[in-house]
Amino acid sequence: MKSNVTLVVGATPNPERYSFLATALLAEKGFSVYPFGIKKGFINSTPIINEWPAQGSIDTVTLYLGPAAQADYLDAIIKLAPRRIIFNPGTENPILASLAAKNDIVTLEACTLVLLKTGQY
Repeated sequence: MKSNVTLVVGATPNPERYSFLATALLAEKGFSVYPFGIKKGFINSTPIINEWPAQGSIDTVTLYLGPAAQADYLDAIIKLAPRRIIFNPGTENPILASLAAKNDIVTLEACTLVLLKTGQY
């Protein structure tokens, strides 16, 4: 089991959504995953968590919320002090990217699923 925890922001129990697929693949590949979402439910056997994680507990934040929906989480994401933030397609946000850069957080505009499937995660 890898020790780095990935926060999936925008997790949903809908198996047709990319956040569901990414959470499932992260878990399958042995990554610790914290699926955060507003809907209750499970992604396979992993419960979706409705409470924001503690500061310092997250290595990677992978986003599945568009920029407008991210607005409520900007400060909270930065306060987590993750090593990196992954902007999946459609989640690109120059405001959050700028805040991340000012706080020495690496940002990637990439697809978490592709990174995982190609061994680049």
